[in-house]
Amino acid sequence: MTAPDSTPAASPSRKSIFVASFIGTSIEWYDYYIFGTAAALVFGQLFYPDFSPAAGTLAAFATFAVGFIARPLGAAVIGHFGDRLGRKSMLVLTLLMTGGATFLIGVLPTYAAVGIAAPLLLVILRIAQGFGVGGEWGGAVLIATEHAPPRKRAVYGSFAQFGVPVGVLTSNLAFLAVAPLSNEDFLAWGWRLPFLASLVLVVVGVLVRRRLQDAPEFERLKKERAVSKVPVAELFRRDPLTLVLASLAAIAPPAIGYSVIVYMLTYGTQVVGFDRPLLLTLILLSTVVWIATIVVSAVLADKYGAKPIYVIGAITAVVWPLPMFAMVDTGSAGLAFIAFCVAAIVQGLIVGAQGRLFTEIFDVRVRYSGASIAYQIGGMIGGAITPIAATALFAAYGSSTPIALYLTGICLISLLGVVALRVPDHAEEALPAASDG
Repeated sequence: MTAPDSTPAASPSRKSIFVASFIGTSIEWYDYYIFGTAAALVFGQLFYPDFSPAAGTLAAFATFAVGFIARPLGAAVIGHFGDRLGRKSMLVLTLLMTGGATFLIGVLPTYAAVGIAAPLLLVILRIAQGFGVGGEWGGAVLIATEHAPPRKRAVYGSFAQFGVPVGVLTSNLAFLAVAPLSNEDFLAWGWRLPFLASLVLVVVGVLVRRRLQDAPEFERLKKERAVSKVPVAELFRRDPLTLVLASLAAIAPPAIGYSVIVYMLTYGTQVVGFDRPLLLTLILLSTVVWIATIVVSAVLADKYGAKPIYVIGAITAVVWPLPMFAMVDTGSAGLAFIAFCVAAIVQGLIVGAQGRLFTEIFDVRVRYSGASIAYQIGGMIGGAITPIAATALFAAYGSSTPIALYLTGICLISLLGVVALRVPDHAEEALPAASDG
């Protein structure tokens, strides 16, 4: 790969790249995570009231999982057009799609009002959410890394990664804001407010992203008419092994993350006995550690290479589930907070290196498709299945140990995937540098 000719004036500043990548991703993950929080807290009662509490929770988590199933499809479709038309237009589209679906969930009638139509509409909107998010991460990471100076790709790639913990932080804050409501008011209308607030956030995100421009590297491909005609087909034809291994490598962060931010909301309140506001607060505070670890990991990945840092993070993901559940099971808020903070460190180590690693292993012609599909398949396996598997395992065994062993097993798969990944020799070539102005 040869660095394209570009002038510094043609490149956006680091500040503008950060704002566009971080704000949009934060908004989209806010939209996504408030659904997970609502699935754990209210959707079972409001949309599946005829089920038993356990079955209603499973049904709500299954609806949550539908979004993950849509994410690889969104990654393939949006990645296709991102590799052909450009990153900017797709990032605006994903924001509109995800935010619009989230707002509509906020005005959705419940089962008591329209019967079976309510959960069906919820599933449809969840699919739209997942489809939009499917194309978000890859584009947000690439718009940053493809503008990055050669030795700062991980730091630039981490701009989009901040959106994940910030999405958790803001979604938890939104539900904490309505937590003081009585249970009747919370079920009647309080849960809707975080969804309705999404409309304002989306308007801000679209205004920011409209100012984006694609990196010179991709613009050069377009100018030379060298873009891939069918990027996904080319990806599967030229390098299917990299796609498979990257997908496996992407399992661990969502597996650990969703076990905390989604499943723990049910397990911690219904089994261990934590108060809902307290548990939300503990998870919220742990996101600060998550963000800080992403920064440290990205700096180390630029210094020592993305793959070694990713491997270290994957090892911690294998080790931590058993101690994490043991600490939560004590019922001690202090120990639970430590457990969540270490889980945040586990995720931060991996995702701080992930943007650079996934940019380096895929050729620019198929990079949007490859990075997006791998990330979303890993998210589907690690994120969609984990809350369902955890709920079913506890129902079957009445213990957190099988859940922890399950997490250890799928994180081990992730570790093996990243160890087997090959980073091409040309990965250390300079990408077009952004101005520091």
